[in-house]
Amino acid sequence: MPHAAASAPSTSLHADYLDYLQRTGRGNRPYQQAARVFFERWPDPGCWAAEPLEIRLSADAHTRPIITFLMLHRGLRPGYDYLLERKLSTFWREIEDSPIAAGVQRFMTTAEDLGFSLRVRLATGSQVPARLLIQAGRPLEQLTLDDLEEFAAACVARSARTGKDHRHYLSALSNAQRVLFHLGIIDTLPRMGGPVPFEQRLAEVAEPIRTTMIAYLERKRATCQPKTVSAIATRLKHFGLFLTHIDPGLTSIAKLDRQRHIEPYLTALVDAVNPKNGEVITVADRSRRVIALTGFLTDITEWGWAEAPARKLVFRDDNPKLPQVLPRYLPVDADRRLTEELRDRPGNQLAACALRLQRACGLRIGELLDLELDCVHEVPGHGSWLKIGLGKLETERMVPLDEEILDLIDRTIELRTHGRPMPHPRYRRPAQFLFTHHGRRLGQGAIRAELDRAAQQAGLGRITSHQLRHTYATALVNAGVSLQALMALLGHASAEMSLRYGRLFDTTVRSEYERALDLAKQQARTPAPGRVHLPLADITGGKDWKDTPLIKSRMAGGFCLRAPAQGACIYANIWEHCPSFHTEPSSLPILAAQRVDADALAQDAENRGWIAEAERHRRLITRLDHLISEAHAG
Repeated sequence: MPHAAASAPSTSLHADYLDYLQRTGRGNRPYQQAARVFFERWPDPGCWAAEPLEIRLSADAHTRPIITFLMLHRGLRPGYDYLLERKLSTFWREIEDSPIAAGVQRFMTTAEDLGFSLRVRLATGSQVPARLLIQAGRPLEQLTLDDLEEFAAACVARSARTGKDHRHYLSALSNAQRVLFHLGIIDTLPRMGGPVPFEQRLAEVAEPIRTTMIAYLERKRATCQPKTVSAIATRLKHFGLFLTHIDPGLTSIAKLDRQRHIEPYLTALVDAVNPKNGEVITVADRSRRVIALTGFLTDITEWGWAEAPARKLVFRDDNPKLPQVLPRYLPVDADRRLTEELRDRPGNQLAACALRLQRACGLRIGELLDLELDCVHEVPGHGSWLKIGLGKLETERMVPLDEEILDLIDRTIELRTHGRPMPHPRYRRPAQFLFTHHGRRLGQGAIRAELDRAAQQAGLGRITSHQLRHTYATALVNAGVSLQALMALLGHASAEMSLRYGRLFDTTVRSEYERALDLAKQQARTPAPGRVHLPLADITGGKDWKDTPLIKSRMAGGFCLRAPAQGACIYANIWEHCPSFHTEPSSLPILAAQRVDADALAQDAENRGWIAEAERHRRLITRLDHLISEAHAG
């Protein structure tokens, strides 16, 4: 690494150092002797900075103080390789009256405003900004992104040279970059696990299959969201690795064969293992991989690529049938215990507020973290509303808020750390996000960690944040919200998505079940002793059934007699089969005509070979014969 020369040598450097030792009360004879030897060998400290790293690190405990003095007070730039190996144990004591003290103090004040703890501020301040200011030789306001990149490259080189872990330096560098961003010194936030290039993700796939897949993914970036393209890349990679394993000599996607490649891949998916948990992948994951492969082959065929297969290789039946799973909501008692834990005993208070807001408004986690500081809208005469920006389905929506939720948002604003607006991940414009801490947006990892903690403390086991959205929707369905309102509140693009919650608690099914159950209990109940029976059975004793206290409905061919407890008749359109139907002599012509028609229909069904249909008509004829006999007797 090239080293810039220090300032011109001065004969007063030794005297300045001796004066410094005397002013600070640190001087002793070994320190003075070490300084004399140092300046005798390197009258110009810049020459020392150009020495190999081994020589620069060979200074003993008495020589290091003079080097520290020159770095902090006289602009010596020793190189990042030396600074990363050297522990600045006395940095905070030595910096007090140095030229870089004002810049470091400004950095520390801003870090405190962003919510960094004292321990993190001290560690970050000595590890990164101090070393940057020493090596750059410029004030804090003149640091650039290139300085940070040079520091990061030196960390990587140190790790490769020594084998020592450099993650603590890179973590401190990320914190320092966020502080410098909010100071307005640099305009770029650190990348937090950005996307891995397609070439690197598909590096294990054999050529030329890899080239075709990468070209396809680059083309999909023009029409799909980055997360969608990333998911396609992951699923296509599995197919590419499978081809590399079973047919490494395959020279083109156009030479794919259904029996040699596609069918073995579909079979292998049944036993494929998820590398994250070591378990067999779910049916839904199998389906997503098949859909990605189908889309890949279909698209390149429609686009007319030379690599497209000559015939269709994947068909609709190759996609496994997905189970129709109902939404996983939290029962009322579990929902209450989790909310109490998040409200009364939060670990990460900002993350706890985020989870409570997600439960109160039914947000997706991405929508939650994208909320901006001005997301609450007050509409005169219509109350307060939460504006939820573009989410998963590229739609915006408004959710009504009550006073409790408004108080929760006010509490969130008190907890969040203020700073410079950050680029919005979707619009790329500067935005003040609602959930910010340590100079960045609250991450999904912090949300999940707080949810895991609260669920464990509440004794609920494993819970996902999306279950809070299901719980919100389920509560609305139980409260009788309409389908149209449910779609608007959840941001669903189709009624089918919202109907999942309607099927979860179908009031029609429940009411029909309860009605049928009551009727079955009445029919099966043994009459109690002394109970007064309906006088229908005493018709032969001289009483007229028309005068009994029943529900009597006039129908073609007779009357339907039902007890009031039986409610509405389920035989309304097939009254001939009803056991409560009774006839009178005047209905004989109608019944006789119906018997003739039923007989003709039965004969026709037998001629056509429709045995079940003929049997049904024969049973109707038997019932009509019974009614005709009853009418004659009446």
